[in-house]
Amino acid sequence: MITDMRNNVSPSTKDLQEREISVQLKGVSKIYPLKKDKPTFFEKIVSNGDAGKFVALNDLNLNIYKGEKIGIIGHNGSGKTTILKIISSITIPSSGSVKTVGKVISLIELAAGFHPEMTGRENIYLNGLIIGMSKFEIKNEIENIVDFADIGDFINHPLYTYSEGMKLRLGFSIAIHASPDILILDEAILAGDYSFQNKSGEKIKELFKNNKTVIIVSHWREYLEKHCERIILLEKGKIIEDGGLEVIDSIF
Repeated sequence: MITDMRNNVSPSTKDLQEREISVQLKGVSKIYPLKKDKPTFFEKIVSNGDAGKFVALNDLNLNIYKGEKIGIIGHNGSGKTTILKIISSITIPSSGSVKTVGKVISLIELAAGFHPEMTGRENIYLNGLIIGMSKFEIKNEIENIVDFADIGDFINHPLYTYSEGMKLRLGFSIAIHASPDILILDEAILAGDYSFQNKSGEKIKELFKNNKTVIIVSHWREYLEKHCERIILLEKGKIIEDGGLEVIDSIF
């Protein structure tokens, strides 16, 4: 490797130092206490019914830089969803610190931003306000959101009449029209027909061109290879590999 002798720092390391951090996790752990549903009388006396704890994330350190295309992989229970929820502020870490720069939009807790008895149009306003859009922004973007979601007359029907795929289409459409600095997706967004997958992929590419940060959790190798440049492999709440697309070979 060629080294810049003026600063004694390799070009790749120097580039990393100069890049703007979008997400930073320092010493982050997330521990969930486990409780027995029906502890015995003896267990109540000696242990209060505790059944131990589950360590979802274990002293995790991670820097994600502005404009990066990140794929997070790992087996079930490795901590993938937990790390997304912590970055999204859906849950808080048991210890450690989390820093994000800019507007974070997440599609992992979609139901939290929708009301089942409101129409799709009404939910656009509700969900848009929840994720940080102003009424003016929503009004300017609502027809684009409706067109992109492409759910036909259902846009004027109550959300409880929607399929899960339709809810995801509407949620994704709102999210990408909210001008996120950091967009967080899980593989649920892959639900739906091939046409919508291609359309969502093109929108994600637009975010990349505008130097936005996108973080994706998926088990779909082809999707990761198409949309990501950096892959992080989690195992038992720890990062065991962090590199390029070659990391995918460790699990698939």
